[in-house]
Amino acid sequence: MGIVTISASYGAGGAEVAPAVAERLGLTFHDRAIPARVAGRLGVPVAEAEANDETVVRGLWRLVASLGTMPDPVGGVMPTSALPDERAYRQQTERILAEVADTGGGVVLGRAAALVLRERPDALHVRLDGPAERRLAAAVARSGRPVEDVRGDLEANDRTREAYVRHFYRCNPASARHYHLVIDSTTLALDTVVDLIVLAARDRGIGAH
Repeated sequence: MGIVTISASYGAGGAEVAPAVAERLGLTFHDRAIPARVAGRLGVPVAEAEANDETVVRGLWRLVASLGTMPDPVGGVMPTSALPDERAYRQQTERILAEVADTGGGVVLGRAAALVLRERPDALHVRLDGPAERRLAAAVARSGRPVEDVRGDLEANDRTREAYVRHFYRCNPASARHYHLVIDSTTLALDTVVDLIVLAARDRGIGAH
């Protein structure tokens, strides 16, 4: 079946593209199920795991503020009496991503999955990006929110996601060398973006047969 990882900067349409790619390929879209599984393993409420998820800026702000002060967790499931730190959430997320790839595959949005699964031959790693001003315009058009509110979210998202990846994986998440396919999704219709990813995935033998 294989796995498609999609890294999407803010406003690049990842939330729309990823589930559409999964549907076209006949694969499972793994999104909210990931923090739910992390919560189960760490013995914390799902809301707490979601707050620490790589896809949530609120959690990333807290993580970035504490980077460099936390010891790496010991492997295995932590007891419910322990208070998991952000590295524990990241470590369990990595384990779950590997399990997803090993058991049926699917489509994963974010969570630095291209870096976690970089060695897998049955994967397609995709990056959706574009100039900040075009991503801003696209996000405003899709959300209908005031420009300045969206701009603040975009800037916070860009800074914290880059800090997360640089700290844990020692690389730039926007670098093309981490991906098989990089698309400026601010210059194409999202349906076209989906078509390109599906075509590339099938060329690598990924998808329901």
